[in-house]
Amino acid sequence: MPNADASPVILWFRRDLRLADNPALNAAAETGRPVIPVFILDEAGDGRPWGAASLWWLDGSLRALAASLKDRGAPLLLKRGHAESELRRLIAETGADTVFMNRLFEPEAWTRDADIAHGLKDDGVECRGFNGSLMAKPGSVLTGSGGPYKVFTPFKNALLAKAEAPPHTTAPRELTPVKGLDSDHIDDWNLKPTKPDWSTRFDWTPGEAAATEALHAFTGDALKTYSIGRDHPAEVGGSRLSPHLHWGEIHPWRVVEAVQKAAADRRAPQAEADKFVAEIAWREFSAHLLHAFPQITERSFRPEYDAFPWRSDTKGFKAWTRGQTGYPIVDAGMRQLWTTGWMHNRVRMIVGSFLVKDLLVDWRKGEAWFWDTLVDADLANNVQNWQWVAGSGADASPFFRIFNPTAQGQRFDADGDYVRRWVPELAALPAKWVHAPWTAPEDVLAKAKVRLGTDYPNPILDHSEARDRALEALKAIARSKYDD
Repeated sequence: MPNADASPVILWFRRDLRLADNPALNAAAETGRPVIPVFILDEAGDGRPWGAASLWWLDGSLRALAASLKDRGAPLLLKRGHAESELRRLIAETGADTVFMNRLFEPEAWTRDADIAHGLKDDGVECRGFNGSLMAKPGSVLTGSGGPYKVFTPFKNALLAKAEAPPHTTAPRELTPVKGLDSDHIDDWNLKPTKPDWSTRFDWTPGEAAATEALHAFTGDALKTYSIGRDHPAEVGGSRLSPHLHWGEIHPWRVVEAVQKAAADRRAPQAEADKFVAEIAWREFSAHLLHAFPQITERSFRPEYDAFPWRSDTKGFKAWTRGQTGYPIVDAGMRQLWTTGWMHNRVRMIVGSFLVKDLLVDWRKGEAWFWDTLVDADLANNVQNWQWVAGSGADASPFFRIFNPTAQGQRFDADGDYVRRWVPELAALPAKWVHAPWTAPEDVLAKAKVRLGTDYPNPILDHSEARDRALEALKAIARSKYDD
């Protein structure tokens, strides 16, 4: 039975913005004591300030969480500042003697949380941490020799064999609140853009309910052809669950179970379910790698790649960010990213290859751009995927695998529908020419009202020459490895 007169406990939300399947929330509620749900906006506390698109998502997700908590009697407290300082103020004000939280596993956040827990314990306040974001806690899936996996497939097999799904739990029907506490107002945090408001075409709904709806939509339709859709950008192409997973609006085990059930019920082929579960496992692989090798946010996982002769190409990088490279599939992807806060899976690989291998721009610059513009920006995934493209990561695509942007467009957007949507300057070009407009006859360009260099840029480089340059640069890696 709830005991309103007992000392309260603090429920510290971070990237676990849901009520169902929330182990920290369940543990706090089970105490029967008053619960103080709090979110602390500590911009530097997790180790890297959030990007602009992430802050947009956070605004919507916190509003949804606050509404759900209000319905259960315990309002969400909002605080802005240094996390430990704000927790200590709240403890001093309320007499709370326990803090419940779901752990963050990124290196700096992990260390920060441990320091907070130890400091509060010295003052008689218990901190109880849980895994609410991953299928398995980092460090629990290890090789036979006791080390972290560095190759994906063995990791995936071990994860799926060893990890166990926690029991499904629904949101508590009621929480005993602590009244009279001051809270910031989310409007005062100015998390959404204003001048200009570049989010006007974002077609996302943050929050736990939206995450559940997205899962139902995916398992009801798109899962059937997932392996095809994720490679063809004119289609929806995926689950659209990545930002919901990042912000903890749904537990990854619930996603895996729903996908497996769809296959068991024959609503989707087993092979498609297996393919999607493998992508969830890749998310886990990235998180476990970052936890074990914290240096990979700044340094190459394969040390020899730190000797790579990157170019300083301000003009080329700017053209890439603005979708003005003259390669339609690249430009379509970059414009989709800017407009919607998201980019199709196949196109992420294409634009990444173009930046790193055609332009020879350091992968860290691309990773930083994605961090700022993606609503699903996740440190482990972002770093690991960019290092995968660059050839410097764990189990990465070899550097000499250099995507030809024209051939990629022709293969995966054969009708040109994706390019026409995001590069409207080329909308009237026939499919034969839409991925390489510089090869189109003058009369075709004239009929389509395309003036290269005016309406749409000429290519900023020749891919064939850029490929040769990239392979030549790769030799520096071999020389560096030999010298060592």
